[in-house]
Amino acid sequence: MREHPTIEARIAALSDDDDSVIICPVVRGEILYGVARLPHGKRRTDLKSKADKLFASVPCEVIPEAAGDHYANAKIASQSRGLTLDENDLWLAATALAAGAVLVTRDNDFQQIDGLKVIDWTVDDSTPITGDFSKDGD
Repeated sequence: MREHPTIEARIAALSDDDDSVIICPVVRGEILYGVARLPHGKRRTDLKSKADKLFASVPCEVIPEAAGDHYANAKIASQSRGLTLDENDLWLAATALAAGAVLVTRDNDFQQIDGLKVIDWTVDDSTPITGDFSKDGD
């Protein structure tokens, strides 16, 4: 939940006609868990306030049924390559794949998932990178 001027600028530049930013229940849960595990104090209060502001401004969409199919495929593909990805990360990737969305993250682990478009908005002129491991014999 770190503030970043490039991210704020990217969100401000989104057009209402073509672009949207959403979160899913997995993201909401991770944020709420991160805040709740902090000791009571200024930092927790500040982060809770930022989370509330985010939740008020960015819609939380349901996870589509097709995400389950993408989850299974991504998990099998990752395991067959000897990769271990966090369960929540697999669900985030599966949700983005099911929605045909670009996943905005700084986490490079998502680039290991076939067909997932990933972009890092903390990098000024970043463009989506799509995971493609089909050349590995899969």
